[in-house]
Amino acid sequence: MRTLPKTAFFLRFALSALPLTGLLALEPLPLWAQAAPAKARVASTEPAAALITTELDADRDKNGVAAIVNDQIVSEYDLRQRLALVISTSGMQETPDAVKKLRPQVLEQLKTEKLELEEAQRKNITVSPTEVDKEIEGILHDNHLTLDQLKGILARDHVAIETLRAQISVQLAWQKAIEDEYGDRINITPADVDEELARVSEGKDKPHYLVAEIFLAVESPDQDAKVLKNANDLESQMDNGAPFPSIARQFSQSPTAAEGGDIGWVHDGQLTPELNDAVKKLSVGGRSPPIRSNGGYYILALRDRQEPLGTKLPDPATLQAPEKPGYLPLARLLLPLPPKAPQVYVDNAMKAAGEIRQRITSCPQLQKLVGALHGAVFMDLGEMKLADLSAQMQSELAKTDAGQPTAPFMSPAGIEVIARCDKAVPKMTAFVLPTRDEVERRLFQQQISMLARRYIRDLRREANVETR
Repeated sequence: MRTLPKTAFFLRFALSALPLTGLLALEPLPLWAQAAPAKARVASTEPAAALITTELDADRDKNGVAAIVNDQIVSEYDLRQRLALVISTSGMQETPDAVKKLRPQVLEQLKTEKLELEEAQRKNITVSPTEVDKEIEGILHDNHLTLDQLKGILARDHVAIETLRAQISVQLAWQKAIEDEYGDRINITPADVDEELARVSEGKDKPHYLVAEIFLAVESPDQDAKVLKNANDLESQMDNGAPFPSIARQFSQSPTAAEGGDIGWVHDGQLTPELNDAVKKLSVGGRSPPIRSNGGYYILALRDRQEPLGTKLPDPATLQAPEKPGYLPLARLLLPLPPKAPQVYVDNAMKAAGEIRQRITSCPQLQKLVGALHGAVFMDLGEMKLADLSAQMQSELAKTDAGQPTAPFMSPAGIEVIARCDKAVPKMTAFVLPTRDEVERRLFQQQISMLARRYIRDLRREANVETR
């Protein structure tokens, strides 16, 4: 049996946008002006899970049945917990409308996990607490967190740590089931690698694209409209700042979800015509609308681009030259602070500004993010003469490139971030042929992805599922 390339191959869980969801909760005062201890905060100021509980079930202790999958129960408690976990970790906004839209998708995910766990149990597959601990250690390492910090983040959103452990356990069990079912059927031979290298070489004179995907399966024609709606809802969340990799890890139904949707490099003409046409229209950092293709709907993101082999590349310095020397289009985020603000106010504001900065991809998006954060101020500064700015602003801007925001800094008005609204010019690189190892991994990924989709599709078709 061949082992899959890495333990986290099928894990969709990500913590890349953890804190901001709590910061976007509706507050009677700006969060950076909250001095009361946590125990004194009223229910209306609690983050994701409080809203979810109110929206789905006013009675917090109620534990009805959300669905039954082959006699296995998905409880309302399970659903509320997973909703809170998804919102807390994906960067999605926890508005009532977002929760309503998210509920059916999360419920489908839980139903699928029941089938995956049932199949793993049929194969006598088990997952030890130590294996789950190892995955959590990886999450902590990747996100620079301690276990206590992770527990605190989850507790803030009323998410039991057991909810996270259960999700990881099911995903590990499903990975083992796929290994057991298909591990010894996939045999990538040297001849396969040679053939793929020859095919890749044929595309050396074409542009290459580094693509990420979110895939939502359509398993029968009557599901098409529902799946398209789900895809559009995910688009809306990303428009509001949810990171593409986080959404891919939580919702994509392709094994590439484990890698934030990354499918690697493809050359012009390698994807199906409708997907290829969409990628060609994207600029680096861009994202497509939902596209109907083989098996369902795809949302594609272009992470990078390589020009054909041997392309003479322009000097990067000439590409970065501003259209109007000495001027830059700027936008300003301000988190106001009262005079002689306590240090806790300053720390909270700095933290909030830092988390917003991590999610800024454009000035219009910054305006949307600020609009959702009570007490924050957005200013479109337009074309600004750099010499007219304060020495502090000039110093911070000198550390940025086109399209980037500054690091948060303190000014007499509060905590600020200055965003450059000029378009970032991607670095141009020429195509480089992949190594044999890279080609072998890509071929294995393609085959296991196809087999895994077929596996869960067959389990769904044979299942007896009742949604309450």
